[in-house]
Amino acid sequence: MTKSGILTIAAGILLLISSCTSNSKEPSKFRGRISFDSIMGIKFYEVKRRFSTGLSFNELGFQQEPTWIIQFKDPDTIQAYSPQKKRMQSFYFHYDHGDVYNFAKEWFRIKKISKDSMVFQRLHVTGREISKDIRSDVNITWYSENYINNVLKTTVGELQKTTKADTLYIKELSEKSNRNPGNVDSAFAGRQPVQFIPLSDMISVKKISSVDKLNGKTESYDYLFPKYRIDIVKAYDDFGYEFSAVVDEKGKIYLGKFRVNQPENYEPRKKTLEAIINVYLQNLLKTIPGETLGIQHSSEINLIVTGRKNKA
Repeated sequence: MTKSGILTIAAGILLLISSCTSNSKEPSKFRGRISFDSIMGIKFYEVKRRFSTGLSFNELGFQQEPTWIIQFKDPDTIQAYSPQKKRMQSFYFHYDHGDVYNFAKEWFRIKKISKDSMVFQRLHVTGREISKDIRSDVNITWYSENYINNVLKTTVGELQKTTKADTLYIKELSEKSNRNPGNVDSAFAGRQPVQFIPLSDMISVKKISSVDKLNGKTESYDYLFPKYRIDIVKAYDDFGYEFSAVVDEKGKIYLGKFRVNQPENYEPRKKTLEAIINVYLQNLLKTIPGETLGIQHSSEINLIVTGRKNKA
């Protein structure tokens, strides 16, 4: 084989590798360090955060919510608004490679920049690898303050609202989940999780927060994986169980998943947990189903339920 033939094959292999590792369905036009001089000092508001489907929600019920406000101060510094501190904070703007940048502990692929708008692809990075799953399937659209106020003549809040397409999608998911009310596979997380209201002083409920930012569990975990501690007094016996359940659109509770040490214990445990649900939870609690965009639907929850024979 000639030298030119070898070079041609090598180039083809490199092109194939490049195309296989791309995470964006609409690749960025940038392939090197980008100049941000044209937008320096302009304040941008995040107005849309969408999956590649164009929707704010996925099939799990997770919602992408636009929250960022940023401003480029110089080539190496970007300011971002901190809701906790209620002010803009400065972050180092790090160029990594190609069209990939990092600031405020987040990774982005720059897809478009102009004085009026920008589009970034938010990336999930583990080690030095960009995840190729849904965690990197997010596009963020920003509009400048001037464009919002003087061209569109609207507000950030209006632009950040969910769309008719989002509502139609949630209706479709809800109809599917409500056709199979006890099926955990068709249930999805409610943006407003299930609520329990005690109807007797025999029972108390506490919602447990799952937020653990050090381990990557953000506020979204509280509605994606809602967890409740339910304590019952004057019970038939002392007990303590942890299990999942599905609450349908009417507030009926169905037993979900639970653990047993031995296979032969599965059926007895199942009967016990179903009895606790039917005797105590369904009768001593008013159960308000989870809902998304005002639509009630089946959703999965996690429960820790304890019973005590005596009040003490």
